[in-house]
Amino acid sequence: MNAPSDGPRQQTEIDRIAEAHLDAEVALSPIEATYLGLPGGEDRLGDLSPDGLAEHSALRRRTLAALDRAAPQDEIDRVTLEAMRERLGLAEEMHAAGEDLADLNVIASPAQGIRDVFDVMPTSSDDDWRTIARRLGQVPAALEGWLASLHAGLDTGRAPARRQVDAVAQQARDLTAADGYYATLLRGASADGRALDPAVADALRHGVEAAAAAYAALPDRLRRVRAAAPERDAVGRERYQLHSRQFLGAQIDLEETYAWGQEELARIDGLMRETAERIRPGASVKEAVALLDADPRYQLHGTEALRAWMQQRADEVVDRLDGVHLDVPDPVRTIECMIAPTQTGGIYYTGPSDDFSRPGRMWWSVPKGVTTFGTWRELTTVYHEGVPGHHLQIGQAVHRRDLLNRWRRLASMTSGHAEGWALYAEWLMADLGFMDDPGDYLGLLDGQSLRAVRVVIDIGVHCGFDAPAEVGGGAWTYEKAWQMLDSYANQGTEQLRFELDRYLGWPGQAPSYKIGERIWLDLRDEARRAEGDAFSLKDFHARALDVASVGLDTLRSALSP
Repeated sequence: MNAPSDGPRQQTEIDRIAEAHLDAEVALSPIEATYLGLPGGEDRLGDLSPDGLAEHSALRRRTLAALDRAAPQDEIDRVTLEAMRERLGLAEEMHAAGEDLADLNVIASPAQGIRDVFDVMPTSSDDDWRTIARRLGQVPAALEGWLASLHAGLDTGRAPARRQVDAVAQQARDLTAADGYYATLLRGASADGRALDPAVADALRHGVEAAAAAYAALPDRLRRVRAAAPERDAVGRERYQLHSRQFLGAQIDLEETYAWGQEELARIDGLMRETAERIRPGASVKEAVALLDADPRYQLHGTEALRAWMQQRADEVVDRLDGVHLDVPDPVRTIECMIAPTQTGGIYYTGPSDDFSRPGRMWWSVPKGVTTFGTWRELTTVYHEGVPGHHLQIGQAVHRRDLLNRWRRLASMTSGHAEGWALYAEWLMADLGFMDDPGDYLGLLDGQSLRAVRVVIDIGVHCGFDAPAEVGGGAWTYEKAWQMLDSYANQGTEQLRFELDRYLGWPGQAPSYKIGERIWLDLRDEARRAEGDAFSLKDFHARALDVASVGLDTLRSALSP
């Protein structure tokens, strides 16, 4: 099979199939188009009903059939073929199992996606706000289609857990409160600081009213779903294996990974105890955390101070790493740090548009009433979300239009690849000396402890494995899961309760961070052993990121010596 040339690659038949699939996919899902920064459908939300899901399934089957008739022309084609067969084939398995008819959880279901897409839409002109107003007017129909899918799931025995239904109902109430998202959106709307044209302002008000009314009605509309929803959070081993593959692009040994998660948690806990001793001799981890929280050197006051600090840290790391340990393409040197319009407490990244007219952005969703922030906790998060984490990883893929088709660059994301790289990036920054301050290093370890305890709770609860002896052994319960999480994580109670609900409602996603990191570290070590003295860390990073975000089995085959 041919290796790609040094110059721009000629488009192949497999490239054409991949790009035709992406074009058809975003036509069916305008929300996805907006997130990817692709034009079209900006005033629509798409059909989330069973008919809409069936259209997506038909598209996947057509694409898989076309791929079966195509022959790869080079190594890039081979990876594209393997990646598309894995991603689309698994999506078809999920569809056949009816999993898309029970798509409701506290963090990443249509209840959030319909609302969240407005965060990445442009707002600098009257025309931008006119488009937003039209899309807001589509919210009732989008929620109606999603509810139809949930009801179809009930008819086939698929239902989300009751805890998730109740939490989503509360989120809807929060969005429509007097100080919630919709009221705040309407009050703060302006075109680069200028008042909107009266006709646009009127259209926006009507759009906000329609969207807010649909969300306000959602708790009542979910009553039928809640009545059928099981109180049991666990999905069971068979369903869990399917969800785990969705987030990893790999099939793992669940028993071995469960045991490894406990070993990794103990290893990190040991490092945290050692680091607490550096902060104050004799201090426990909890005491060291309290000392750092009270230390003015690590404190920021107000969301603007938080935003400015993370922007400064994000910019300076680009300057210090570029050309030394990493290559940062020119368009990727720009990252915007933002305070999110919601108040859930999450921290997340949105990628650049295909033409980089919208830069990559790091978002902080600050919980209501929180005004003081500890930099010792958050420096590692800047590296996770920015450079060398998600911003470099996703931005480099978007930039490589000379090498990769648009599906590979924009739409092949797999959580284990993306989140695994971001955790790898955190450790890399420690290895490079950026986390030598004991407070910052404890922040890194605290985040790693949270990611490791996720592996144990998520796999253990959903697969029905025996709980660790430290929480009483035997069958997992919500109380045992909470005890374990609270023992190994040092975030606030409200945030950790949300974390636990997330694990229970989104099976397989939370462990993908540490499992992905494990595979990234293995791949680096394999390359170092194979290349010996010729091994270059910078070259490994460039080669690995040029694969783009494929499933972990595909990544391994692409990077194997």
